[in-house]
Amino acid sequence: MGKNINPTAAIDYVTRVLPSMADMAADAWDSLLLRHPDASPFMQHAYLHAMEASGSASPATGWLPHIITLERAGQLVAACALYVKDHSYGEYVFDWAWANAYQQHGLPYYPKAVVAVPFTPVPGARLLAVDAAARAALVHALVEWCEAQRLSSLHLLFASDADLQACESAGLMLRHTVQFHWNNSAPGYADFDEFLSHLAQDKRKKIRQERRKVADAGVQFRWAQGADIAPADWEFFYRCYERTYLEHGNAPYLSRDFFARMQSGMAGNWLLFVAEREGQPMASSLIALSSDAPDAGGAAQPKVAYGRYWGALERVDCLHFEACYYQPLAWCIAHGYQRFEGGAQGEHKMARALLPIKTSSAHWLAHPSFADAVARFLEREGEGIENYLGDLHQRSPLRAEKSGD
Repeated sequence: MGKNINPTAAIDYVTRVLPSMADMAADAWDSLLLRHPDASPFMQHAYLHAMEASGSASPATGWLPHIITLERAGQLVAACALYVKDHSYGEYVFDWAWANAYQQHGLPYYPKAVVAVPFTPVPGARLLAVDAAARAALVHALVEWCEAQRLSSLHLLFASDADLQACESAGLMLRHTVQFHWNNSAPGYADFDEFLSHLAQDKRKKIRQERRKVADAGVQFRWAQGADIAPADWEFFYRCYERTYLEHGNAPYLSRDFFARMQSGMAGNWLLFVAEREGQPMASSLIALSSDAPDAGGAAQPKVAYGRYWGALERVDCLHFEACYYQPLAWCIAHGYQRFEGGAQGEHKMARALLPIKTSSAHWLAHPSFADAVARFLEREGEGIENYLGDLHQRSPLRAEKSGD
């Protein structure tokens, strides 16, 4: 079913290319994933397979899957999900300018290869491997496969530190951007009010004002997790999610069938907030949760929540902030979650105490001259990102601690 390749840079390994996540054993994939401290639910076999099987990330939508695996002495030691694409939608690391430059010089930028979780800008492991040697061999195998397929480029998006180290050692170029994440202070805030007490006075005031506007509009929230999310609530959520895209003139990236698969196969990884007014649902936000499974060594993994999707059927001032930040943060505090990741971009999140972090991707371009030009561009862009991060840290929403506190 898979195609065998023997990359010269990984002579002790056998590389197989499978045409679908359906051809990859779920237990073998997930066992590799659990070896990584930064494993997220979005890299689970069930999630990636649902993306493909639901038609959300499939050849019909410009995501042609290839599951690359490495075996050593007959044992699976590394794997990743690679997609051959003829566009750059749904990636959140923007290379449209690169594609335009290729076109202006009469060169094709597409198809290209992307190692990523479709439509999901969440940092974490992309190259699943039993050790650093296998991870390095997987990077070399990916580059050789892209060369053999005559693809313009290879892009590993929102990768882990271990992935980035392997990619940089193999000569790939690194690119950086900024996200905003919230961290629960050790040993953890007692409640939302204690969390607010750690913010600067103007930020506390702003948050309280925003929450009061929603409450004064008669909006109340309820939440449900996992199997307690009723089928009717999943249906209502999708109406909200779809409305958000349609209001901007776009079809939603994810199909209803994708969320049906989440409901049946990964329900425990989801938390739903429903906003109601006069007893009628009018908005919702869907939050992903890290898995409870321990890592390969038996240690508990950090409890992380991920802001993912939202939508509203009615407009209420500040409803988005309440549904997507304040309700989830209060829930995280009450349930002992250490981190809440707010997704791609959005400097406005800093006012809600989500702090800036650097996220990174790795890139290989086949054309030497374009690779040199992009390397120079990334050096300048990287300096700008570092300056931007420095400026953001100077504007921290956290209250300055007094000496001796």
